[in-house]
Amino acid sequence: MFVVRNHDLYRRLKELEVIPAAKLEESFQMAESDNRFLGDILYERDLISDENLGKLLSDLTGVPLVRLSENQIPKDILTLIPQVYAKKQLVIAFAKDKSGLHLALVNPKDTQIPEFIEKKTGIPVIVHLATVKDLKDAINLYSQDVGQAFEDIINDHISQAKNRTATDPPIIKIVDTILNYAYQNKSSDIHIEPQNDTSLVRFRIDGILHDIVTLPRDVHQNIVTRIKVLANLRTDEHQAAQDGKFQFPTEDENLDLRVSIVPLTDGEKIVMRLLSEKSRQFSLASLGFSASDLEKVTAAYQKPYGMLLSTGPTGSGKTTSMYSVLKLLNHREVNIMTIEDPVEYEMEGVNQIQVNSKTNLTFAKGLRSIVRQDPDIILVGEIRDEETAEIATNSAMTGHLVLSTLHTNDAATAIPRLSDMGVEPFLIASSVNCIIAQRLVRKICTKCRISDNITLDKLKKYGWSLSAIKKHFGPKGPYRIYSGKGCPVCHHTGYTGRVGIFEVLVISEPVRNTIIASATASTLQEVAIKNGMTTMLEDGLAKIKQGITTVEEILRATKS
Repeated sequence: MFVVRNHDLYRRLKELEVIPAAKLEESFQMAESDNRFLGDILYERDLISDENLGKLLSDLTGVPLVRLSENQIPKDILTLIPQVYAKKQLVIAFAKDKSGLHLALVNPKDTQIPEFIEKKTGIPVIVHLATVKDLKDAINLYSQDVGQAFEDIINDHISQAKNRTATDPPIIKIVDTILNYAYQNKSSDIHIEPQNDTSLVRFRIDGILHDIVTLPRDVHQNIVTRIKVLANLRTDEHQAAQDGKFQFPTEDENLDLRVSIVPLTDGEKIVMRLLSEKSRQFSLASLGFSASDLEKVTAAYQKPYGMLLSTGPTGSGKTTSMYSVLKLLNHREVNIMTIEDPVEYEMEGVNQIQVNSKTNLTFAKGLRSIVRQDPDIILVGEIRDEETAEIATNSAMTGHLVLSTLHTNDAATAIPRLSDMGVEPFLIASSVNCIIAQRLVRKICTKCRISDNITLDKLKKYGWSLSAIKKHFGPKGPYRIYSGKGCPVCHHTGYTGRVGIFEVLVISEPVRNTIIASATASTLQEVAIKNGMTTMLEDGLAKIKQGITTVEEILRATKS
């Protein structure tokens, strides 16, 4: 039994007009033919965010929505319902007060579960609605304490692991535990670093590295060997860098991991990138674009030809932005081809080519082959050299829509960067539709968010113009801003999750003329701002005003 009927959800979404009509109709037909819940299909296809789906279901059922990710759940309340039962029935006890025990269910219409829990606990229950994703994440709390619990499991196997090989159970258990806890804590990367007397395990969560556990040095090499075995790398090679990948089964999915091993003076260091299907959501609206910027990007990718570029440093979300656009363009009527290094996200219906240095399959050679494959849309993972830049530009001018990324600090700098690669200014002006520059900043934890005041002079000192401050905050200070004081929900960091800050440079007529005149990046920036471009710094200011992030985060992302 679905939480609401597919027809009811379909009708409400059709009224709201928040999902393209064709995509909604297609998803509804899939749901009906496969006997699946429409909400699940819409979420899987990144047509609606998890939070917005929850709000909609709450509205349709009349049952209050709880966001478990924003609540601190006491261990004694959580364990009132055994983990096995919680996982099987998708139910969580998250709070207890004088009115009773508060339960979160995926389907609050199922009265049997609340009745059973009330009978077992002897406590009246109050039912709340939670989304499947939010509830499954909360179930991880049964084993998510990365502090003592993690260390206990590791330490149980340390004594057994000494003087063992990489294929012995203690070493396997240590590696599996590291991978499981990284996944449960939504880490993007795992670092395992050799030190003088120890081996340090660190997780990158929301863009920041956190020390997790220190292991004895004498198990480090066995851990390295175990990961080499998983990634099909040479176990007898210790002086050269090696790259590989493997899949690790979790309860929710087969997790893809990309492995990099490099030799240091103290031993070999491992970095593993976690590529999770579940935590990935390719939805432009959920990335953090303002309404006006989203409108500009949408207009750019809806053109039948031209180039859409995403720029920024490594780890700024460029690939995610391009895949979000690609997902919206992915129809049976078009031939989409990509050339990437590596192919990070597999997308059904898209023909993806992996760069391979061993067979001399470079970006340029792959792109030349793609052009002969009758493509409508081409994604080039990165424009790195003159040949790739030339082919991509020519493709954009000959009836193809080309998506790609560049390593530049802002949108305007992408133009001279292409010029440096030998692309003539008039070709750039004719082929590029839009350039997106972006950074990722951490979002304030809503559970422990507090407010403070800041003066006009201080905001000006940090680099914001008087006009930008007045536009977003008003004529005079002090102004109210927000931060997170730290709580168990956010691991006492004050932040949970990340959001993008953007600047979108549309190649309008004034900008086009400026490019043809071979103007500098600073001149281009001035012309773009005069013609309506919002800078990343100003977009960050808007998100500070909205209580999404902090001054410190914006300065860290834009000034570094």
